[in-house]
Amino acid sequence: MRFTDKVAILTGAGTGIGYEIARQLVQKGASVVLNDLDASLANQAANAIQAEGKGQCVAFPGDASQVEFTQQIVKEAVTQFGRVDIVVPNAGITMFGDFFSFKPADFQKVLDLNLRGGFFLTQAATRQMLSQGQGGRVLLMSSVIGVQAAAKLTVYAMTKAALSMMAKNLVAELSPHQITINALAPGATVTERTLQEDENYVESWKGVTPTQRPAEISDIAQAALFFLSPEASHITGQTLVVDGGWTATSPFPYDKEV
Repeated sequence: MRFTDKVAILTGAGTGIGYEIARQLVQKGASVVLNDLDASLANQAANAIQAEGKGQCVAFPGDASQVEFTQQIVKEAVTQFGRVDIVVPNAGITMFGDFFSFKPADFQKVLDLNLRGGFFLTQAATRQMLSQGQGGRVLLMSSVIGVQAAAKLTVYAMTKAALSMMAKNLVAELSPHQITINALAPGATVTERTLQEDENYVESWKGVTPTQRPAEISDIAQAALFFLSPEASHITGQTLVVDGGWTATSPFPYDKEV
């Protein structure tokens, strides 16, 4: 129950990694405002987490790429629970595309959600933390594709590398206020989306991951909770890769198909 009395905001948390981070926070006593673009999914997720958790979870659906919405979700957290201690801008989009034919509209769509949304949600949440005067935690969601190159993922990779730099750069401005900011870089992870995209996802990544399995969402969430915990108060500006060793040694399982 080490997150009792802590209030967290998570975007893109209707399923997958974001959902599991929210679930584990509530299990440990936190109050969570859970966002997803899909209203029915957000409500379903919040209700499921609330039913089994020790803390509280409320849904706040909407478009996390929009600056006005990022301000609204912070206001909602304060209205519901009185404060904001933790923010995880998890909402993001992966978009494959050939560099030579990538469209400006698609470029902007990836940047809006992966960068603009995360930047301005962090801004709004940390302004609230400053007003409270008790510090806080920011956790950005980067990716191994922000660390290691991948064909046909240039724009996505750019955004994920930028989030790691954002975490590093904001150390200077947030640290005097006892606000830490870090990033997670998940590797191949079994989620509803990845299994939908590739029914052989587990087998595909098992063969190229040194630990001989892709991550489960619980692997990523447990790393996230450490960064968000009191025990990580002296860790800031870092990006932690959680990939079973893949970036150290391994190729893509789809290299022959590219």
